[in-house]
Amino acid sequence: MKLPVIKHLTQFIEENDEDFVVETIETLEALTEVPSLKDEELDVIGELISNMYGAIEVHKMIKDGTPKKDALNGFMKRVMGSIDT
Repeated sequence: MKLPVIKHLTQFIEENDEDFVVETIETLEALTEVPSLKDEELDVIGELISNMYGAIEVHKMIKDGTPKKDALNGFMKRVMGSIDT
């Protein structure tokens, strides 16, 4: 996951609608079923999906009253903590 990408997607959600990102995730998930995709291509799709789910999570935190900067930093700390264990 990349914080700048999540930050950008969070801004997109704020300016537009979360449904756009949810529908994009569904589309990308459907693409992963294509048998001819290479591992590198699946990795890229997976990274995009992860960043989009992260942006949705950060957006939910912001809607619940967490300041944007704190939501982004808190989310990334949780991600890094789960990777370290």
